[in-house]
Amino acid sequence: MSVEEIKNRKNACRELIKQRKQQFTVEELRQKSIVAVGNLLALPVMARAHTVMLYHSLPDEVDTHLLIHQLISSKRIVLPVVCGKKAFPVELRHEKDVSEGPYRIMEPQNPTVFSETIDVIVVPGVAFNRQGHRLGRGKGYYDGLLAHYPDVQKIGLCFDFQIVETIPTEQHDIIMDKIITD
Repeated sequence: MSVEEIKNRKNACRELIKQRKQQFTVEELRQKSIVAVGNLLALPVMARAHTVMLYHSLPDEVDTHLLIHQLISSKRIVLPVVCGKKAFPVELRHEKDVSEGPYRIMEPQNPTVFSETIDVIVVPGVAFNRQGHRLGRGKGYYDGLLAHYPDVQKIGLCFDFQIVETIPTEQHDIIMDKIITD
């Protein structure tokens, strides 16, 4: 498959998921988020983790704001920060110490790259398949970031309607160890 064919198939998949999301109200997505986050928290790896990399959700993603609020008092929380063409892990020390970064994503204001051990990484995506392949928004920030953590458990977090049969993949794509849905 050519690079152009892969790009076209990825864009078609993004459009499919966008259409599926439009079938749900904001309240329905909020309820689905609560279930998905509950399923994530039920994992033994989450209970054991001391440091968790999460994402500060956008309105069309599984809502992680309450999750961050819940975990910040008992675990070290790390969020990705976009700088140039790369994303870096930065610790979120206080829930309100965030500001809007590129792509309207809230990021920690602490400028220090987190270089300690991360126990689990929770990853958003536009779509996932059952084999753990992930389709992101197309910028490659997560694949670049995750490549630095080959031995860390990577968990894709999404709504059940974001699971698709196949996802076009490229050599640099990072596979998730587990996918959690509502």
